[in-house]
Amino acid sequence: MPTLLLFTASPLISQTVLRGEVRVDLEPVYVQYIDEPYPLDTKTAQKRALEEGALYFSSMIYGWTYDYEIGEKARAIPEQFELVSRGTIVFGDTRLSATDARLEDSYLYVWMDYRPDAIQERRLEQWKSGTIKKVQAVGNGPLAGPGGSSWLEGKRQALEDAARSAVRSLLRSTERNRPKHSTGFVALAAFPRYWVDAGRWQCGATFYIEVSEITAFSSY
Repeated sequence: MPTLLLFTASPLISQTVLRGEVRVDLEPVYVQYIDEPYPLDTKTAQKRALEEGALYFSSMIYGWTYDYEIGEKARAIPEQFELVSRGTIVFGDTRLSATDARLEDSYLYVWMDYRPDAIQERRLEQWKSGTIKKVQAVGNGPLAGPGGSSWLEGKRQALEDAARSAVRSLLRSTERNRPKHSTGFVALAAFPRYWVDAGRWQCGATFYIEVSEITAFSSY
């Protein structure tokens, strides 16, 4: 299968190349919109692969800030986890390119590269320095988002839920007493893995996490 996008070299591009593989289901059982092609045609599948890849590369380079109210049932404090993106790679970015694609059964597998510029490369290096920890976690999300939302929303929710689980796991392993609140930064370390269980997306991912602040219950 031919390359989906062409990459043009630029002197501002670093030598670093990020790589990842995306799997697109050509016959999704969770099809939501009547006007969507079914099964997915090649053009739609290719576009979805690149959109999904852009999400993951954005999450690897820029990551998110997080604000986590850990919650505690005994005190009637609900758990609340908020992620705010620190930057986005948009579909059509010339540094994003598909390098290989293959069909297996009803799936299109697409390998893609992203060539960060010098500023983005420095961001990548920052995720691997200092007090940043590397944590694996699993999250889940709906197979399709609410009516009118993007087809990618369910996977995005599963990825963000995995980030919540990763932060929670890190705090449990480093804090002797259960904290009330924490803020910090989190980034995706590599492309995540998805599967379906009990009618929901399951997402396994590895994250870089930097904890900026922890507030204990005794502070309130």
